[in-house]
Amino acid sequence: MNRPVLVVMAAGMGSRYGGLKQMDPMDADGHIIMDFSVYDAVRAGFRDVVFIIKRENEEDFRRVIGDRISSHINVTYVFQELGNLPGGFSVPEGRTKPWGTGHAVLSAAGVIDGPFAVINADDYYGVNAFRMAYDFLAEHKDAPGEFMMTGFRLGNTLTEHGHVSRGICSTDENGMLTEIQERTHIESRPGGAAYTEDEGKTWHDLSGDCTVSMNMWGFSSSMMKELKERFPVFLEKGLLENPLKCEYFLPFVVDELLQEGKASVRVMTSDDRWYGVTYKEDKPMVTEALARLKNEGVYPEKLWD
Repeated sequence: MNRPVLVVMAAGMGSRYGGLKQMDPMDADGHIIMDFSVYDAVRAGFRDVVFIIKRENEEDFRRVIGDRISSHINVTYVFQELGNLPGGFSVPEGRTKPWGTGHAVLSAAGVIDGPFAVINADDYYGVNAFRMAYDFLAEHKDAPGEFMMTGFRLGNTLTEHGHVSRGICSTDENGMLTEIQERTHIESRPGGAAYTEDEGKTWHDLSGDCTVSMNMWGFSSSMMKELKERFPVFLEKGLLENPLKCEYFLPFVVDELLQEGKASVRVMTSDDRWYGVTYKEDKPMVTEALARLKNEGVYPEKLWD
């Protein structure tokens, strides 16, 4: 696959949501959030999608979305599995937590040999985000270390029903990413937001206008090589410090490459409103938003007819 490929990270069970949120219908026609993402991707030019899932969910994924879209885009499934580790490493006794987004993308290494975009399965990114990603990848597909990220305004990505994880981004005057810091507990506050790193003992304010990553990336094929080479290094440290919960986050690898001068990341900011279902209470807002977008003509009533 030398043309740009869409990679959808869909292996999470959605523990905070209370079920397999990726398959929860968001309208009366049974469309799920992934339907809208893949529809936007096809309109942008993508012709191939790789779903990263759990092996036990393959039948459900084929039934709920894969078979429905397969006449519009080439569909491939790969499996994120806990035991998929480099030689010399084994799963710690008692570990059930997946290894994180970096490990998820590595699960697709065997089916990707060119540029690729990465998204979360349970996030709605908007039409413009996919157009920007495809155009960038088509132009820079053979450029090692030249990446892109779709940035969103933090205030457009929060939920009123609990905390979220976001990558807080810093950019230079040319819109290039200089640093990304993963904040795993951000809550909405009047006029902005705040995050904690010590389970709520202390809080730090964040501007609602700051740029955040929603895990929508565009990578040349060199990123897969970097993920593979850096994973054992991560495991040596992570298994020693936190064997049951350490995670290989995709933004951590990007930040390492930035600090080492081995990559450049153009931040392409989207003004679209993000929608997602981190919690079950988020669903009515997403449902209403997608209905409004249909009424405005952004989407047809039945996406795949």
